Amino acid sequence: MKNLLKSCLVVFWLFIFNTILLYAQDTLNVEDEKIVRVFLDSFRAQTNSTDQTSPNERLVLAARYFMGTPYKEKTLELNEEEDLIINLIELDCTTLIENCIALVRTSYSSYLDFDYFSLQLKYIRYRNGIIQGYPSRLHYMADWITDNINKGIIEDITHAIGGKKFYPQVEFMSSHPNLYPQLKNNRKNTEEIKKIETNINQRTTYYYVPQREISEKQSLIKNGDIICFTTNIQGLDVSHIGIAYWNKGQLTFIHASSKHKKVLINPESLLDYCLMMKNNTGIMVLRLLN
Repeated sequence: MKNLLKSCLVVFWLFIFNTILLYAQDTLNVEDEKIVRVFLDSFRAQTNSTDQTSPNERLVLAARYFMGTPYKEKTLELNEEEDLIINLIELDCTTLIENCIALVRTSYSSYLDFDYFSLQLKYIRYRNGIIQGYPSRLHYMADWITDNINKGIIEDITHAIGGKKFYPQVEFMSSHPNLYPQLKNNRKNTEEIKKIETNINQRTTYYYVPQREISEKQSLIKNGDIICFTTNIQGLDVSHIGIAYWNKGQLTFIHASSKHKKVLINPESLLDYCLMMKNNTGIMVLRLLN
């Protein structure tokens, strides 16, 4: 009888927990949809069908739209089973970029609605735009770059502005599976991630601007270019990402800051930020395509 009662209580609390989780997700979706609608309505009111605003300009508009949004890490690690997570009320550095790109791509379409935004976000975030479990998410920025170049979403202009060869040697995720709930007790996922890491490390298509050369190359960086901060942390390729922003003649960037706990225009210049970051080695520069 005691065991039966205990089992019933477990089932009851699991039901309550799942109900709360589903309610929270539904609430987020309502808020997210409103955020997307307000941005697209505002953009439509400011422009017309012949508007020639560039993707870079629109990306800055989208990034500025999220100014002040709270920073939160691991916003995509909610479910054991991989699914598209949309959270526009809390952002990390990567989800800020992905959501802004999805908004820009939606703004160019004739489908100015939340469903089309959601499709764009999935297309950007997952390998070939298809969700096939946890490893199908583009976890490493090097992989994200290659996949989104192949999909015609971005171009890597690092080489064009004088960048040097960059050979990422990623293995952080497979070497630290305990840091990732979806890898911790899942050997299959870990093995898949290891194969992806090997793939990345065999590519010879990456470039970066070394930290010491940023000052002489920065005039070639435009408002709205995507800046990826390369790192010498073992097993990682990129440690942070933001959107280039020329502020009163000084090149800085807009990002979701873990230090300031919100989306903001970085107070230091791009170069000063790199010099302050202990493990920074330089930057990669991407440009959004129409």
